[in-house]
Amino acid sequence: MTSDERVLASWLAARDDDALAATLSARAVARTVAWQDFFDTAEGLLDPVSIERMLRRLSRTELAALVDGGDERALGRLREAALVRDDGTPYSAVRAVVDGLRAADPGAFDRVEAPAAPRVADAQTSAAAAERVFSASGSLTDVLLETLATPLARTGAGSVSATDRKRLIEGGAVVDGDELDDQLAAAEAAGLARPEAHEWLVTVAADRWLERSTPERWAVVASGIRSTLPAGLRTPEGGYLPVALWNDAYPLDAAWPETAAALQRLARRWGLTTAADEEPEWATPLRLGAEPDADALARMLPAEIDRLYLQADLSAIAPGPLAPALDLRLRRIALRESRAQASTYRFTADSLAAGVTEGETADSIRAFLGELSLTGIPQPLDYLIQTTAARHGLVEVTTDAATGRTRVTSSDPNLLRAIEVDQALRPLGLLGDGDGLTSRVARDAVYWSLADARYPVIAHDGDGEPEALHRRVADADATARDSAGTYAGLIDTLRAGHGVDGEGAWLERELDQAVRAKSEIVVVVRMPDGSERAFTLEASGLGGGRLRGRDRGADIERTLPVSSIIRVQPA
Repeated sequence: MTSDERVLASWLAARDDDALAATLSARAVARTVAWQDFFDTAEGLLDPVSIERMLRRLSRTELAALVDGGDERALGRLREAALVRDDGTPYSAVRAVVDGLRAADPGAFDRVEAPAAPRVADAQTSAAAAERVFSASGSLTDVLLETLATPLARTGAGSVSATDRKRLIEGGAVVDGDELDDQLAAAEAAGLARPEAHEWLVTVAADRWLERSTPERWAVVASGIRSTLPAGLRTPEGGYLPVALWNDAYPLDAAWPETAAALQRLARRWGLTTAADEEPEWATPLRLGAEPDADALARMLPAEIDRLYLQADLSAIAPGPLAPALDLRLRRIALRESRAQASTYRFTADSLAAGVTEGETADSIRAFLGELSLTGIPQPLDYLIQTTAARHGLVEVTTDAATGRTRVTSSDPNLLRAIEVDQALRPLGLLGDGDGLTSRVARDAVYWSLADARYPVIAHDGDGEPEALHRRVADADATARDSAGTYAGLIDTLRAGHGVDGEGAWLERELDQAVRAKSEIVVVVRMPDGSERAFTLEASGLGGGRLRGRDRGADIERTLPVSSIIRVQPA
């Protein structure tokens, strides 16, 4: 064991659980690692392989700080990652790895001078960037609504399943897989969606976002993108480096070019930069660390409208970009067939039934469309609204207060029998019970199974009142990962193994390693009279509170009480 490992072990032991978890997370330590105490941890973190793996993930600023210090923000991150001591000097093992990497790629450790501001985009280029923002906002709206209706499945590698990817592309939500990846990255950065183990879920914050105007939507997403950029792209003022410089931010990371390309693509899609690396005026405050300038973007966007034309063929045409709140409500009762500044929508029995499921009624739909339409409500659409609303709710799903089982009832016995024999609903285990069906499956799961099978179902709460249900959404309180919780078991093990006597644990570890290696050590012992005496031993055994070894000077076997040993060093 080296003195660096001892210093690092003591530093780790003195950290609170949150800070210790942050260090373990920064070093990407597996929570199942077999470390038993902080000496194991220090030894593992100072292993050359672990150090090199960490160095290759450092930004250029952090690499430069390892060589000449200077940048306190970078040094703070290096301390958290257990690469430097409290005074900012690298541990010896870290210095050795740095020297090796510098010899192979000296330019990677060069500090970058203060970057020049990017060129300001002209009016034509800014207008094109604003159009991209408008399209991105509409696309992300589509993705969120699709995910809210049916959570997107994730593969073992974390990507969206091929089935859902194809569904979103064919449905017009995104053009290709790259756009889907960008939109999910934007949604996660803005806190609008979150990946779970096997699916993407929409968060409660998405409801508020969907109701906002396009400039306000942009401000939320742009701020989220900025706040989640890697540390190597951020500036001390809270902004970020010019997008053109992102390629060179992590010079030792082999995966960085692909990551940088994805981030730059995302920045162009959401109007932070242009294809020529010019900057629209609305993005400048964001880059400098200030609030995004949504008003500057709004001036470049087409005016939103609040009227549309309803057609006798059950379609609706918006002659311009419909205000987001109106578009959102309209899409609860109609399918959007095209997405552009002039959009078209189509009413179907299923789309209207979905709206009734969300709490709409025939009267509320007519009132909404009456205010929105420049042409009144055509008779075919009025008839479809009436018949759909009348049929909806024929199947009722409740929770039986006495048994806790889910109960399915209907005023139409034929419909109830159809549900009972429907093979697609067999997993629900529905059983006849008087004038209804019962299931051990929870009410919400039964409801969505019936809704997906196109039955006119409605849910009732405990008081028997209709209740609008929504697909699963991510818990707002769980959007941030809890590193301390992730590492709680490992931290408990490390603290229990380390004990309260750090010096005693260190001494015993040194003696144990010397015995294992059968190495020669100098042992300093405090004698009964208070004096100190040094023995040079070839350590051979440790047990029962005693160290055994051959004294090379006297050529005899000695047994020394560990409690009397005050210091150990290599011979």
